[in-house]
Amino acid sequence: MLIALYAVFALAATARAVVQIAVQFDEAPLAYALSLFSGLVYIAATVGLVTHRPWSRPLAWGACAIELVGVITIGIASIVDPQAFPHDTVWSRFGSGYGYIPLLLPVLGLLWLRYSRPGAEHGRSDDRSPA
Repeated sequence: MLIALYAVFALAATARAVVQIAVQFDEAPLAYALSLFSGLVYIAATVGLVTHRPWSRPLAWGACAIELVGVITIGIASIVDPQAFPHDTVWSRFGSGYGYIPLLLPVLGLLWLRYSRPGAEHGRSDDRSPA
């Protein structure tokens, strides 16, 4: 479910931003550039979560962390200075236009990465010394 949500947001945010940049970039350049950036972050998170390469987990960790910082930063900025965001981004007002899923998604992604790491199953830590 988590990966499906990331894939949907990757496709939707990127496609929407590309169209907005191509058609009406001059109306809200900051918002549309941030929308494209968020789409690229969602793509990176999706790839990191889906693939099983040595670089996959670090990519997913980085993308989810950037996403969380982005949604909090843009969320605050869009409330404090709404004139800077005449058109919404995915992360405006903490993703309110998307049911706050953009705020919840990186938290879930980071939690999944933490609890799905090697050695995390059944509460086992990486420390294998006897108690």
